[in-house]
Amino acid sequence: MDWTHYRFRSLWSLPAAPAAVYGVLERPEEYPRWWRQVREVQRKDTTTGVIRIRSLLPYDMTFTAREVRRDPGAGVLEIVMSGDIEGWARWTVTAAGSGCLARYDQVVDVNKPLLRRFAVPGRPVFRVNHRLMMRAGRRGLLAYLGRDPQAV
Repeated sequence: MDWTHYRFRSLWSLPAAPAAVYGVLERPEEYPRWWRQVREVQRKDTTTGVIRIRSLLPYDMTFTAREVRRDPGAGVLEIVMSGDIEGWARWTVTAAGSGCLARYDQVVDVNKPLLRRFAVPGRPVFRVNHRLMMRAGRRGLLAYLGRDPQAV
């Protein structure tokens, strides 16, 4: 097993129209406004930017994200990443009942030396850290959309 390889999936059930959620997710430079763990997004051009994130653990991760797919009809946004993490991530937003489901899939290899050094003992903690970041992202998105995150 490669202890520095991760697969993540998060499902966000949201009481908002798919187009509204997609519209927010397709503007990564605005993520720091509603997702506190996304500390900084610097656009390099129309499809590339540098993103700095930090969740509960006391380390930042910085990576370059390059858009490889933007398909509003299918509700898909996909990037490839290089830097402290290398791999890909994809949002898929679909209608679900009176709202939508935002599915986040990510497959990455960790390059950050500190995380590689603690790959085996730290793996469960790193996974929890990611889960907490995603939970906070959902809450932030609900608030940004004008919804009460406690009511869902």
